Amino acid sequence: MPLLEVKNLEVKFAMRRGDLTALRDVSFSIDKGERLGIVGESGAGKSVTAYSILNLISKPGYISGGQILFQGKDLSKLSPEEMRAIRGDGISMIFQDPMMTLNPVLTIGTQMVEVLHAHREMSDQQARAIAIEKLVQVHIPSAATRFEQYPHELSGGMRQRIVIATALLTDPLLIIADEPTTALDVTIQAEIIELLLELCESSDVGLILITHDLGVVSQVTQRVLVMYAGRIVEEGLTHGIIRNPRHPYTQGLIGALPQQTVPGGRLNQIRGVMPSLANTPSGCAFHPRCPHVTDICESVVPEYSIFDRSRVACHWVKDQLGDVSEQKINETPAP
Repeated sequence: MPLLEVKNLEVKFAMRRGDLTALRDVSFSIDKGERLGIVGESGAGKSVTAYSILNLISKPGYISGGQILFQGKDLSKLSPEEMRAIRGDGISMIFQDPMMTLNPVLTIGTQMVEVLHAHREMSDQQARAIAIEKLVQVHIPSAATRFEQYPHELSGGMRQRIVIATALLTDPLLIIADEPTTALDVTIQAEIIELLLELCESSDVGLILITHDLGVVSQVTQRVLVMYAGRIVEEGLTHGIIRNPRHPYTQGLIGALPQQTVPGGRLNQIRGVMPSLANTPSGCAFHPRCPHVTDICESVVPEYSIFDRSRVACHWVKDQLGDVSEQKINETPAP
């Protein structure tokens, strides 16, 4: 049984002029210790997917369909009290900006101890020992000193390490990292990514990494989902999708990477912009931007086709590649 299995997830936002669909038919799974990437432009539905898993969708948003099974238990059906027991314990989340996560008027130690007391019965002395141990685990120097400091006394990279250490306090089975390196410079980004990879491999923790950076995905994850306008358009093994992207949108994302252009030349880009929820195109949502668009793309939502070990929702790809393979895409390659 997968650690987490999302089945046909649909999320809507109730508006005065009618409900707007933010996620449609989102299905995927992740096993214990597996590393899964979710990529796409802003507005693709990556963060909404993450918040839905933890039932953190704020009104007027709501889960309108599908299942979110964590160890066989449907999270979308749990009471608020039951969900609080899952959040931070079974599943932890790392947000984009550590200063939005950390309370500026409380010391690092106070915040970490509060997390432990919320999920475990233990003394302050025991909680302090565990917190400092986790700070050491994420390579924070002088951990006992940092434990007594306030967030503003630390650098951005150090604060993000604190957030990661806090996420690890209760030894969760799954960590969701939502753009964990966005606010950091390139050097610190590399350190944080290396740290996440090290922690997942040493602790056998599952990881869902949400990012727009395919370079980061290629370094960390084993499988990747590519999302567009609230739907998964391609899924497969990371190395396969990076080397041989099939969906035109995935090809555009990879083609837009700086290393894909001649030094000094213009960067490649996908024409047009991500559609808004109120103006999602009919048929394939990507068709207004697609270089291979045909009449069927404008009117019919493409079904998923399985090619080798990838799943693709595209009429053009199906026509190009022909017969469908029976091989499962969820198989994870040996590291």
